[in-house]
Amino acid sequence: MVRVSQILLLMTLLIGWAGLSFADQDKVPFQKLTPEEQQVLKHFADRWDQLPPERQERLRKGVERWRTMTPEQRAEERKNFGRWWKMTPEQREEARKRIEEFRKLPPEEQARLREKYRWFRQLPQEQRRELREKWRALPPEERRKLKEQWREEQQHNR
Repeated sequence: MVRVSQILLLMTLLIGWAGLSFADQDKVPFQKLTPEEQQVLKHFADRWDQLPPERQERLRKGVERWRTMTPEQRAEERKNFGRWWKMTPEQREEARKRIEEFRKLPPEEQARLREKYRWFRQLPQEQRRELREKWRALPPEERRKLKEQWREEQQHNR
C-alpha cells in the first residue's frame, strides 16, 4: 500500500526534476555561443555548462558591453580582469558577496556609489594611493565606526 508520505516524496522529486530540466533549457552550450562570445568568454569554457543560466546571461551581456567599449575602456577592463584572476578563491568569493550586496541596493544608492567611484577614479593615482594607505592604516574599530557614520548619513540623505 502506498502511503501519503511516499506520494508526497515522489511528487516532490518529480517537481524538482522537472524544475531542473526546465532550468537547464535556459542554459546555452558553450559551442552555441557566437565566435566573439566564445573568444571573450574562453576562460569559462571548461565550466560553462555548470554555470547557472542567470550567470551565463550576465556574462553574455558583458560581451555585448565589451563590443561597445572604446579601446581605452577595454584596456581598463583587461587590467581589472587580470586582477580578478590573480585573486585567491577567498578574495573572489568576498568580491562576489560585495557585488551581490551592491545589486540588492536601491537604484539611487547604486548610482550614488557609482558616482563616488568615478570621483575616486578621477583622482591622480598618487592621491588615490594615499587615501588607500590612510584607510588601511586605520584600526579596524575606527574603520567600522566610519562605515557606520557613512551608513547613517546615507539614511538621513534618503
